[in-house]
Amino acid sequence: MKSVVIHAEGDVRVEERPLPQLQAEDDVLVKVVSSGLCGSDIPRIFAQGAHYYPITLGHEFSGYVESYGTGVTDMQPGDAVACVPLLPCFHCPQCERGYFSLCKQYQFVGSRSEGGNAEYVVVKRANLFRLPSDMPIEDGAFIEPITVGLHAFHLAQGCEGKNVIIVGAGTIGLLALQCARELGARSVTAIDINPQKLELAKALGATHTCNSREMTADDIQTALSDIQFDQLVLETAGTPQTVSLAIDIAGPRAQLALVGTLHHDLTLTTRTFGLILRKELTLLGSWMNYSAPWPGEEWETAARLLAEKRLQLALSLPIAAMRKALQKQSKRLMARPCRAKFYFNFPDGTSQQPALAHISFRNLAFTFRNPSFKLVTVNYQANQYELI
Repeated sequence: MKSVVIHAEGDVRVEERPLPQLQAEDDVLVKVVSSGLCGSDIPRIFAQGAHYYPITLGHEFSGYVESYGTGVTDMQPGDAVACVPLLPCFHCPQCERGYFSLCKQYQFVGSRSEGGNAEYVVVKRANLFRLPSDMPIEDGAFIEPITVGLHAFHLAQGCEGKNVIIVGAGTIGLLALQCARELGARSVTAIDINPQKLELAKALGATHTCNSREMTADDIQTALSDIQFDQLVLETAGTPQTVSLAIDIAGPRAQLALVGTLHHDLTLTTRTFGLILRKELTLLGSWMNYSAPWPGEEWETAARLLAEKRLQLALSLPIAAMRKALQKQSKRLMARPCRAKFYFNFPDGTSQQPALAHISFRNLAFTFRNPSFKLVTVNYQANQYELI
């Protein structure tokens, strides 16, 4: 089979690898149809962030069950599934309480074991979520990133009737925005520095948008004065500046869910810390996307919203069109980490797509900011691949 393999920092290759074999009774062989490139994969590719090399990444994927071990009794060949990448131990004190995201003895598909950026992958039965019969197989690869925002809503006791504010209109933020809209939020606000992302947020249902490059925290608070109470703020950008901004713009007794992962130290000024106290903010750390019963209500909700076609996800383009788009965007490179969101689509035998590899990307206003990044697109049906 073909697999997209990371051999070292920045060394991405498409190569032939043996078909993975079932080793344990709870193993399942999956034929991958669609696999995503997550922002967390970028340091694994470019910053020596992988647990080992060589490794096949990919923890956001969907596909069909091919075969399984003797201990798997609730699946059939051809079942459509999505990856649940975390594999907790299920026995530690955290797991016994249903705090699966907090397990310290876990495995993770596409990080600590081989992932779904390949034609086939073997995972545990617990790593698979059965897709509704009326859901397109490609959409199943979006369930994992959708559940990130849903987990924050879960920890905040829901978003119904609340004024939800999303700080960071990237992939996670825009998916959370749509979920909040569909789950009964009173209003949904998007805050970002990118006007294209804010336009996209409006198109996806944001009731308010604020450009934090052009507006101060005081300006934003003034603009949102009519929704200053009953706020649930999600910080999804994962930068020290946006964490501080989220605290600054949060209303009285707001809930602040910290979703984004920081890669630089955060220093709070005495003023910012004082705002947490004086506004009586509730801070919620939100880590991954799991709850009890396994893998959690987040996954059921994401699948339901997708099956009911209540979320807008992606645009698919042929390789030639995507190449032109990337070439156009590459002229704006600013030597920052890659922030695009891409999907590898591996057409199956029932696909109505032409026999040409496609890339689906979730953010129509994406930016591609790392000139050294080579996006590998693979057409397994045609037995060929292409590097862009």
